Amino acid sequence: MAGHSKWANIKHRKGRQDAKRGKLFAKLIRAIEAAARQGGGDAAANPTLATAVQKAKDASVPKDNIERAIARGSGSEEGVVYDEVWYEGYAPGGVALYVQVLTDNRNRAAAAVRSVFTKNNGSLGEPGSVGYLFEQRGYLLARGDEDAVMMAALEGGADDVNPSDDLWEVVCAPGDLAAVRSALEEAEIPIEQSEVTQMPSVSVAVDEAGAGKVLRLVDALEDLDDVQSVYGNFDIPDEVLAAMG
Repeated sequence: MAGHSKWANIKHRKGRQDAKRGKLFAKLIRAIEAAARQGGGDAAANPTLATAVQKAKDASVPKDNIERAIARGSGSEEGVVYDEVWYEGYAPGGVALYVQVLTDNRNRAAAAVRSVFTKNNGSLGEPGSVGYLFEQRGYLLARGDEDAVMMAALEGGADDVNPSDDLWEVVCAPGDLAAVRSALEEAEIPIEQSEVTQMPSVSVAVDEAGAGKVLRLVDALEDLDDVQSVYGNFDIPDEVLAAMG
């Protein structure tokens, strides 16, 4: 998912991802395995694993699949060792892209990512070229009454709550995501989305012509099996998204 500046952008990206449900499940399972291998299979003692498991549950990944992924990652069952690698680059129009990869073959992943950037008129940058533009944050989308959402989110430790159409964007420190989510759930506030993400410090406005080029590159990157997430600092106006259908 990219941007996070507006719910319309998120909804657009989420809809495109949901169309590839099988691929999405595979990526979520891979994230669970990697988190369990790095920090152990106890979600209560491994916040990264807890977040990965919750994200998989939100996407309706079957419980058995989640449990097997934890077992493989923690060494109870044989599994693949995944390395986390970040690639940085630019889409057309100067949009910064920050690409998270989980792979068992760094050479294959690097070649595939570079090829996608080149074929879609983007450019792969050096390490550090765009990463400084992004900050890891906890992020939730909640639906409900303003006062109720605001009170529960802030009591849970959220840093900021902003309106986004008929939803509320809740931002917090990555380590506070579980506490904020729990506070919202206790207040019986529906949660549309919950994840640890990379949020841009500055955004680049994109017109209709540019939006098509940017989203084609993002989609092509997301189609790669080794790519876990693609983050961007693009801001596509609601009317542009509507015009694109």
